[in-house]
Amino acid sequence: MRKIALLLCFSAFWLAASAQQLLTNDGIIQMKKAGLSDDLILTTIQAAKAKFDVSPAGLIALKSAGLDDKLMEAIVNKASGLKTAVASANAAATNASVSGSSLPPGIDEVGVYYQNSSGAWTEMMPEVINYKSGGFLKSLATDGIIKGDMNGHIPGKQSKFVTTFPVHIALYVPEGTAPTEYLLLRLRVNSNNREFRSMTGGVIHSSGGATRDEVPFTATKIAPRVYTFTLDQKLGKGEYGIMPPGSVTTSNLASSGKIYSMSITE
Repeated sequence: MRKIALLLCFSAFWLAASAQQLLTNDGIIQMKKAGLSDDLILTTIQAAKAKFDVSPAGLIALKSAGLDDKLMEAIVNKASGLKTAVASANAAATNASVSGSSLPPGIDEVGVYYQNSSGAWTEMMPEVINYKSGGFLKSLATDGIIKGDMNGHIPGKQSKFVTTFPVHIALYVPEGTAPTEYLLLRLRVNSNNREFRSMTGGVIHSSGGATRDEVPFTATKIAPRVYTFTLDQKLGKGEYGIMPPGSVTTSNLASSGKIYSMSITE
């Protein structure tokens, strides 16, 4: 009983303090480190006036502090001005859900997004990939591409989306899709297009995948089906593309796919 009373007093303190100051990410992290229950923290988020940092860096810091998806969604909803409702006590005992949209502002349909200079999520427009085969004999071709491989070509030597480091990316994935199914590719610039290898070919054997030009990345979940990651200076400037699942072909030479490209200048 004494512990419950202390927790109630602590909650009352936060609610009273919110009248004078805004609840922030640091306040939530302090509450989590103090051992307060998730239900109590959720109630405080809903009741207090708040100013949360829901940038990728802010959300990653909250996740690193041990917040679960329920609290992360409540924070995103609060920051976007959406009201959330706590389910009944019975539902809460079985991982109660929060009603209303839990998507970050600006993200409203499946796709790839970047965070602009004002911090808002902005949808990236895809470009068309055309696939071409280098032939059946393994021999060096111009621009370092090996014949016998199936290569993806994007028209134009530079993306229309020009940006600088760091680049914050969000993936809103289709139902049942994981962020690991997306490929981040370093594109090779030719005279009139950008290129990547999509299949290593041979007379006897071929293996799918753009592993030569693939850049590994780790995405963090910030909302249902929404994942973020950041490209930093360690990559080096150049042309890059994000290819969603289903955009790699391994047999039909006349087929095409789509890619979300960017030109990082510095």
